[in-house]
Amino acid sequence: MTFVPKTHPRYLSLKIRDIVVNGADKGITSLHGLLAHGRGEAFDYFIGERTTAAARKAIRQAAFLLKEAEHPVISVNGNFAALCAKDIVRLARAAGARIEVNIFHSSREREKRIRGWLLKAGAAEVLMPQKGFKAKYIESNRKYVNRNGIYKADVVFVPLEDGDRTEALVKDGKKVITVDLNPMSRTAVKATVSIVDNIVRAMPLLLKELKKQLKPQDYDNHAVLRDSREIMSKRLLKIKNI
Repeated sequence: MTFVPKTHPRYLSLKIRDIVVNGADKGITSLHGLLAHGRGEAFDYFIGERTTAAARKAIRQAAFLLKEAEHPVISVNGNFAALCAKDIVRLARAAGARIEVNIFHSSREREKRIRGWLLKAGAAEVLMPQKGFKAKYIESNRKYVNRNGIYKADVVFVPLEDGDRTEALVKDGKKVITVDLNPMSRTAVKATVSIVDNIVRAMPLLLKELKKQLKPQDYDNHAVLRDSREIMSKRLLKIKNI
């Protein structure tokens, strides 16, 4: 890992980059995932690298949906595994959810490495895609799912997602929770609950919410996305006027 002094203004961001790069070196994260991380980091600048009020509202709703779900599933790709393995395990325990590996770029070897990484982090079980079970309305590699996981899930947590599967899962009647720093992405727009935040900030907050007595709230995902876009716009105007 690169040495970065804690006094460096980009300390956290640089350390997170190192984690994703290390994940690629271990065969967990794909090189395409490195590009996706950089894109997300740019949007993180736009919200001031902080968890906004809109994101906190979405996190509360996400926790409520996970608690109320009959068959919640946490879908894990390479970036998510590299950045949040231990929190994924904690979330699965807190929500009574299954963990399932699901990646866009087909690689049985990388799927196995992600599974091993999660087991090493403490997961009791990690489901793998099965060729005999397919999600509806999708043609990419992500259509392959586990019959005891995403196939029968009613709520699916899909952070750092590609939009076509989010759209397909919702069309199939499932509730989808995502974490996406881009409030204009198809993932964010199509999901049931969109947390516009950095995954490393959102996961600990989601775990805290799951420990609370949660009640239904008046939730509008489109309003959350609108508020997130407005925050970004105001910050850009402020920078422009400096």
